Amino acid sequence: MQNIISNYLCLIILFFCFQLVVAQDSIPAMKNARNIEMLNKLKEKIKEEEKQYLKEEIEAINKRLENEEITAFEAQQLKKEAAKITALNIENRLGIVDNKIALFERNDYGIRKSDTEIAYGVVINNNDYTIRRDKKKKYDKRTKSDFVLAFGFNNAIVEGEKFDDSPYKFGGSRFFEIGWAWKTRVLPNSNFLRIKYGASLQINGLKPDNNRYFVQDNNLTYLEEYPVNLKKSKLSISNLVFPVHIEFGPSKKREYDNYFRYSTDNQFKIGIGGYGGFNVGTRQKLKYRLDGERVKEKQKRGFNISNLVYGVSGYIAFDEVALYVKYDLSPIFRNQLMKQNNISLGVRFDVN
Repeated sequence: MQNIISNYLCLIILFFCFQLVVAQDSIPAMKNARNIEMLNKLKEKIKEEEKQYLKEEIEAINKRLENEEITAFEAQQLKKEAAKITALNIENRLGIVDNKIALFERNDYGIRKSDTEIAYGVVINNNDYTIRRDKKKKYDKRTKSDFVLAFGFNNAIVEGEKFDDSPYKFGGSRFFEIGWAWKTRVLPNSNFLRIKYGASLQINGLKPDNNRYFVQDNNLTYLEEYPVNLKKSKLSISNLVFPVHIEFGPSKKREYDNYFRYSTDNQFKIGIGGYGGFNVGTRQKLKYRLDGERVKEKQKRGFNISNLVYGVSGYIAFDEVALYVKYDLSPIFRNQLMKQNNISLGVRFDVN
C-alpha cells in the first residue's frame, strides 16, 4: 500500500514540474509577442517624428528666404537635401527596429539584460521602447535670459540741499538687487540693438548719521536723535520692480551647421532705461546697549514710504560685469516737507 501511495505522489510531483516547465517556456513567447507589437508601433512613431523634423527644417529655410539670407534657388536645394536626409533617417531607423523584430521572431528567450541598447534614437530597456533624439536647435534664437545680481552704495538726494549734506552715511548705506531678465534682439539681421526686460527685488538701505533714527508721526516721517548710543540704525525699503532697458553694443555672430547665435561675451555694452513697481515691505533695525545688555529692535511700519516706485537706470558693461546706477524719480517718503529721492551706484552681474 505504501508503495502505491509513493508512486502516486511521484506522479503528481512530476505532473506539476511538467506544468511549471511549460509555463516558463510560454513566458518568453508571450514577452516576444508583446515586444514585437511595441516595436511595430514604434515604427509609426519614427515616421511621424522624422516628418515633424522635416517640417521644422523647411520652416527655418523659408524664414531665411524671407529675410533674404538665401536665394530662392538655394532654398529649393536646401529643401531637397533636407527631404533626402529625412528619407535616409527613416530608412535607417526602421532598419534598426526591423532587425530587432527579426531577433525576437527567431528566438524565444525574451529580453535579457544584455539586450539593453541605444541605437540612433531607439531606446530598448526592460520592455520600455521609446524614441530618443536630440531636440533640433532653433535656427535663430532672438531671446535669451540672464540672472541679475547687483549691489553697491545707496543714498538720497534731498530737495534744497547739497548731496554732501546728506543725512545718511555714504559708506554704510547700501543697496541690493536680485532678479531675472530677458534680452530680445530688435533688428532681424543685427544684434547691435536689444531690449532687456524682467523683474527684480530691490532693497535700498539708508543709515542715518549722528545717532539718529526714523520717527513716524502720522503723515510725517523725520529723523530724531535716539536717547542712547546706537550701534546700528538702518531703514530697509524693499521694492518689486520691472526694469526695461535699451541695450546696444557690438556682438559676435557664431554660425553652425544648421543654426546661428549672436554672442556678447567679452564685448562692451551700454544699457539705458528705467523701472516701475511697488513697495513690498519696510523695516527699521536698531541696535544698542541698555543696562549692559545688547538690544535689537525691528520695527515693521509704513514710515510713509511711497507705495509706487519708478525711476531711471543705466549700466556700462564688459562681458557679464557692469557699472550700474539707478535713481528713483518717485520720492522715498510721500507728502513730506522736503522731497527725498533714492540714488544707487554699484556693480551689476548679468549671468546667463
